[in-house]
Amino acid sequence: MTIGILAYGSLIPNPGAEIAAVTVDRITGVETPFRIEFSRSSRVRDGAPTLVPVERGGVCVSGVVLVLHDSVDETAAQDMLYRRERNRVGSGDRYADVDPANPDGAFLGRLDGFAGPDVVFHAALRANIEVPTPELLARLAIASAAAPSGAVDRDGIRYLMDARQSGIVTPLMPEYEAEILRRTDGRDLEEARAMALARSR
Repeated sequence: MTIGILAYGSLIPNPGAEIAAVTVDRITGVETPFRIEFSRSSRVRDGAPTLVPVERGGVCVSGVVLVLHDSVDETAAQDMLYRRERNRVGSGDRYADVDPANPDGAFLGRLDGFAGPDVVFHAALRANIEVPTPELLARLAIASAAAPSGAVDRDGIRYLMDARQSGIVTPLMPEYEAEILRRTDGRDLEEARAMALARSR
């Protein structure tokens, strides 16, 4: 059985050591079969806005399927993706232990026969920002960059930069980015992030 992981956000440039070690191929040119938007404030990223599947708004975006070594079974693939989404790579935590009633848990989706592999898993965390606006997203992103997440490249501005680099564009992104620049007086996101980081020192 061939197993893959659908990456559509920060997972594309940064899959984590565990997933990277067992990735044998990358299938590009695929599109998510669901719409995504910056509709979740991530607790493990100090509140940074992150991309999640949404029922309203958003857009289907380009993604990458990471094809895993044939020694990796479904349970192991889910466990690695769960740990990566929880920033717990290498911890030994298991997806089977997740409480489905916990809204902060890492929930995974499954696609059968998608883009080639027999089974493809993907992150499917719940949206927790009811009405995402560029102003709210920018405020959360800047605050996360000034928090401890900024020092380890897990803040909202870095996440937005990685999404752009991966070719992702959502309906909110242009105004979201513009609002970050307006609030920081940065000429680009790199400078805006540096300014936010400076506030934490």
